[in-house]
Amino acid sequence: MSSVKLPVICAIILFALTSVYAADNMMSVQVKETQVRATPTFLGTILATLAYGDRVNVLEESKGWAKVEIPGGQGTGWVNLSALTEKRIVLKAGAEDVDKTASSSEVALAGKGFNEEVEAKYKEDTDLDYTWVDRMEQFVFPPDELVSFLLEGGLTPAEGSVK
Repeated sequence: MSSVKLPVICAIILFALTSVYAADNMMSVQVKETQVRATPTFLGTILATLAYGDRVNVLEESKGWAKVEIPGGQGTGWVNLSALTEKRIVLKAGAEDVDKTASSSEVALAGKGFNEEVEAKYKEDTDLDYTWVDRMEQFVFPPDELVSFLLEGGLTPAEGSVK
């Protein structure tokens, strides 16, 4: 009888340890929306989109990127670490909580110490005209056009491959 109990107890302990280890690798999306990419670069092919509060299992980290399991068993891909947090995000009913979250661009700028107040101070303290900067911020280029531009110019981003 005791020979049967020992393997069962070992299996339970192994399962418990595996569950604890897996929980340590879980992270939450802390921005309104972020992309899962095929390669750890902002020019990598977009495989999926994650929303605020989504939980992902992080398999590895490399140079500011996390390789994650895409929810729903859709494989794996890379997410910029600035879009993730170790904190578990609990959503309340209603979309207003999501509307209050920062965009991935705002998180990146905040990480550099830049926010709306700092921008307003720059505009106030100088005679510089930010009209063209504001207009350039509105330009949007499809990722495939950016990749074509880089390849035609023989350029390789610091992160590596564009594909």
